[in-house]
Amino acid sequence: MSQRKVPLPDFRGSFLANRRLHLLELLGSGAYGKVYRALDTASPTSDPVYYAVKCMSKYEKGTRRDLQQLKEFALHAKVAVHPNIVTFHDVIYDHAFVYVVLNLCSGGDLHSAIIEKRLFYKNDELLRTAFLQIIDAVHFCHQQHVFHRDLKPDNILCSADGKEIFLADFGLATHVDQCEHFGCGSLFYKSPECLGEKGRKTYSTQQSDIWSLGVVLVNLITGRCPWKIAKIEDPSFNSLLHEEGYFRRTLPMSPRAVALLKRIFQLDPLLRITLPELRVEITKMDTFFISDADLLLADEQVRV
Repeated sequence: MSQRKVPLPDFRGSFLANRRLHLLELLGSGAYGKVYRALDTASPTSDPVYYAVKCMSKYEKGTRRDLQQLKEFALHAKVAVHPNIVTFHDVIYDHAFVYVVLNLCSGGDLHSAIIEKRLFYKNDELLRTAFLQIIDAVHFCHQQHVFHRDLKPDNILCSADGKEIFLADFGLATHVDQCEHFGCGSLFYKSPECLGEKGRKTYSTQQSDIWSLGVVLVNLITGRCPWKIAKIEDPSFNSLLHEEGYFRRTLPMSPRAVALLKRIFQLDPLLRITLPELRVEITKMDTFFISDADLLLADEQVRV
């Protein structure tokens, strides 16, 4: 077996674990592999139990990709006891593929909940409930020296009503708090220091996760990303650096939410708000959304 990825077939109808798991429909796919809904065939027909099974290519033992997979499984399993982290049940191997058995989350990912279902729009209490759970999950990970490095709505699952949140996908997670490998994560959510500043040899994975949470918070409030990349070449990010009223001018958020985001998006990671402090501020927030009166007076791009 080489380190080259084996193309994933259609696993629908397949059985795993001595026919204990029956793979049904495809839930999603990406660079990581494919995820299927699977029936526990030992569960009663009157009350069937379903899991999510993540199907991935298997790599030659000891190769970089094999070790990366093992690290993902170990770090996820380490933190999976938390109620807001997807439960990790088992890893199954065959001759060419790896199958990770996880709890099934009925509502899909947070991205769909924000953009397609618009669950959080003008709903302060639901947004607060959801984001506090995300904070709690990430804080627990950090306490266990697990740093996610790819926090974004696509990697956060939820119940159908958005009231229960589950952190997922530890494919880029690390136990290293000062990282030498720059560029990990998804472009919109990467901190400036993660992108590799001139002269910087390492960056704090903990502080970088907090920056990513700030972008997730903007997503929840506005359904938008504040910039494409946190570099001065990006016009929106450049405006953040040089325009005092950037957030209020461009995004439909309350003044208190804007003030909080300024504490999150500190260029100096050491000045960034801590997760316990962030939790307190989210709990106290009266509203995350711009008032109707202020919206009428706002720039056109805020009213879009």
